[in-house]
Amino acid sequence: MCGLVGVVDLRGEPVAHETLRRMSEAVAHRGRDGEGVWVDDGVGLGHRRLAIIDLSPCGRQPMLTQDGRYAIVYNGEIYNFQELRAELQGLGHGFVSRSDTEVLLHAYQQWGAGCLDRLNGMFAFGIWDRRQKELFLARDRHGIKPLYYWSDGRHFAFASEIKSLLTLPGLERRLCLPAVHQYFTFQNVFTDETLFEGVRLLPAAHTLTVAAGRIGSPVAYWDYRFGLDPLDISEEDCVDELFRRFQSSAVRQLVSDVPVGSYLSGGMDSGSLTAVASQHLGRIHSFTAGFDLTSASGIELGFDERLPAEMMAHTFQTEHYEVVLHAGDMEHVIGDLVWHLEDLRVGQSYPNYYVARLASRFVKVVLSGAGGDELFGGYPWRYFQVAGSRSPEEFFRNYYGFWQRLVSDEEKARLFQPGVQRALGGHSTFDVFRGVFANHPIELETTDDYINHSLYFEAKTFLHGLLVVEDKISMAHGLESRVPFLDDEIVDFAMRVPIRYKVEESLLRGSIDEDDVTKRARWRSSSEGKTVLRKAMSRLIPREIIERKKQGFSGPYDSWYRGESLEYIRRLLTSPSSRYREYIDPGFVAGVIEEHTSARRNHRLLIWSLLCFEVWLRKFL
Repeated sequence: MCGLVGVVDLRGEPVAHETLRRMSEAVAHRGRDGEGVWVDDGVGLGHRRLAIIDLSPCGRQPMLTQDGRYAIVYNGEIYNFQELRAELQGLGHGFVSRSDTEVLLHAYQQWGAGCLDRLNGMFAFGIWDRRQKELFLARDRHGIKPLYYWSDGRHFAFASEIKSLLTLPGLERRLCLPAVHQYFTFQNVFTDETLFEGVRLLPAAHTLTVAAGRIGSPVAYWDYRFGLDPLDISEEDCVDELFRRFQSSAVRQLVSDVPVGSYLSGGMDSGSLTAVASQHLGRIHSFTAGFDLTSASGIELGFDERLPAEMMAHTFQTEHYEVVLHAGDMEHVIGDLVWHLEDLRVGQSYPNYYVARLASRFVKVVLSGAGGDELFGGYPWRYFQVAGSRSPEEFFRNYYGFWQRLVSDEEKARLFQPGVQRALGGHSTFDVFRGVFANHPIELETTDDYINHSLYFEAKTFLHGLLVVEDKISMAHGLESRVPFLDDEIVDFAMRVPIRYKVEESLLRGSIDEDDVTKRARWRSSSEGKTVLRKAMSRLIPREIIERKKQGFSGPYDSWYRGESLEYIRRLLTSPSSRYREYIDPGFVAGVIEEHTSARRNHRLLIWSLLCFEVWLRKFL
């Protein structure tokens, strides 16, 4: 895990060492174990190292092949690198390190872009071919590791984080209005745009080539295929096979030359990973964030997961640590958090920032349960929106309405300032939304089809947003976060699991608002989706955890935003000097705050996003 940067001069002029040093220094937090810069004719590569596998100097980057033709900068982990190394040795390749970086470099030397079909891992990398004068960039299947790029027509630059690109003198800091439009619709950005005009995020499972002074377009090498080749097996056999694959994948992702710990909430996914890690590594560290519920009420009283986490820590005999968050903790950390996020995405993520900081004090690698919900149908209240669709058009209309998480199309006339409205012109977030499905060739005829289409969308958008946030938050503290549920072996299987093994039929009737605090009382089953996963994981974790109602990682923000945090919210968002006023109508914001404080509407997601946007403007523009 590291931070990578690079510049190609499209005219073939030299790239200065100092340019690369400034870029890599901007992401020094991603790797404090070493740094390196390499320049050649018209290209420069830089790297910050977080040493995880092969801690010796042999693992340093940029790394070149022995013949000097290829140079690589790489961020991530290739979990099947030992098998690939053995195969490459059989083909005549020699190695001087024990690192997965060198295996990846030789894999590209042997198979070119075809090596991507053989990699099981999380990665973003750039490889320069000195003979062909060609740069090859690639990002992993799911987008676990980010890779941003920018060009002014004379230079092409790429980096793990945008702040590296911001050190370049030719990059003018301007707000990308289409990205802002998406963000205040979906609390996410579904295209490859970012809030910085001209800065792009290479899509997950894509490559990009720069050669002969020309920048190619991103090319997909893989995509999700939910429901296109369903398994024809019994539920019992499905549970057995899933359990086998889960154990195999989880063990594969324990490879490390430094200590490995695990996040441990009160849920099934992180608990299962902790169970497997404890079985194979012995006494590991585990980490939980809890919440002070003094001022909470109603459903929020169940938001603190420390007790079930402590129960599992006792069961698996982990060395367990907790951080307890209070209402004022948001104000103290949001500046640093937004600086590290830079590319605003889903979720009220400051609790994740605190627990990552806690974990980084004890380990360099931590296991995360991300991905289990999106693969196995863990959000049944979302599928209520589409299960009864009578046509594809009805599906798109209903699901688009549901995913307008912040501001609906009907309210946008009051959201943006007139100048922004004119500049956006005919930009349609519905077109953006529908475009996500363009490459999922499934016929929409049955309830299973509609739900599989939903799972595809959520993996491409919501999960991807979570992964981008997870990377920025963990790497802010020099911590590598691994997501074993997104191991290729599990994902390939999960996409083929029939819907009837994921979501119970009783949960597919009616419609329910995701933000409706009464939703749990309205569910008709003790299960909440992920049926086959629950049955498989019941072999590892206590029954009490398997049978717990699903609880997302969320604090009592509804109450806090009406109480202890309200003064901060008003200070930031109602000040005449607030920066957002250039783009967003302050009258709309005042109305949002009033509606929330009067309990007429729950605007917790929108208030959080407005706060982040205001801080983002102050930090970056």
